[in-house]
Amino acid sequence: MISLLGIPYDDSSSYLRGSALAPERIRAALRSSSSNLSIENGMSFDQVGLVEDLGDLLLPVGPEHREAISSAIGSLLDKGKKTLVLGGDHSISYPILSAFATRMEALHVIQFDAHPDLYDELDGDKYSHASPFARLLEEFPHIRLTQIGIRTINAHCRMQADRLGVRVFEMRDLPAISMLDIDGPVYISLDLDVLDPAFAPGISHYEPGGLSVREVLSYIHQLPNHIVGADIVELNPTRDRNEQTAMVAAKFVKEIAGQMAQNAT
Repeated sequence: MISLLGIPYDDSSSYLRGSALAPERIRAALRSSSSNLSIENGMSFDQVGLVEDLGDLLLPVGPEHREAISSAIGSLLDKGKKTLVLGGDHSISYPILSAFATRMEALHVIQFDAHPDLYDELDGDKYSHASPFARLLEEFPHIRLTQIGIRTINAHCRMQADRLGVRVFEMRDLPAISMLDIDGPVYISLDLDVLDPAFAPGISHYEPGGLSVREVLSYIHQLPNHIVGADIVELNPTRDRNEQTAMVAAKFVKEIAGQMAQNAT
């Protein structure tokens, strides 16, 4: 069973707020009569036993929110659930993955993103949405991280990637999925700004030259690994047009859920 959980948090966003509104907008897109709940592998998102929607996590104010997130995710993992999280800004990936890392001896994180999110700190915040994977890999060096679609990496983040052992596949030289050499169980962290803004206007950081929706889906569909969890982050409904990006996020939710079920063993 896949547990769908919203984490409506955007206090760690460095540029614009709004992604805390995303979980309910993604759910509305899933329910929209403009589409349906079919998944491309033949499953349906609403079929019995596939997904349970747990609603949104209630978060305390202040840094305690990270422990609340880790505790909630850890409780689901201890019950044998897979988790599919609707963010929120990308800072939530650190506490989510901390729960996985304390319970798994091996985990390969695949991060779809325009940005490496490896800053030691940004604007004085070591837990910014620009820093989650730096914190994760410092604390849990057994986690492997592969980044796909990066196109804003600066000298500091290159140094961080080298220091932390991150494999970075920049947008200009993306390989085929068969060349990625992904091993072990996989967690997918999908920042919607990996997409070209033409496909996803409802994001805070416009980074031209990104992937198409179909290109991201092709990577997801071709993953042979056991997928144990995922998050979809950085939808900003205040910038969306006609729910376009919310519908894209809903498509990713359905297809990741289908791939989780298909690669269950």
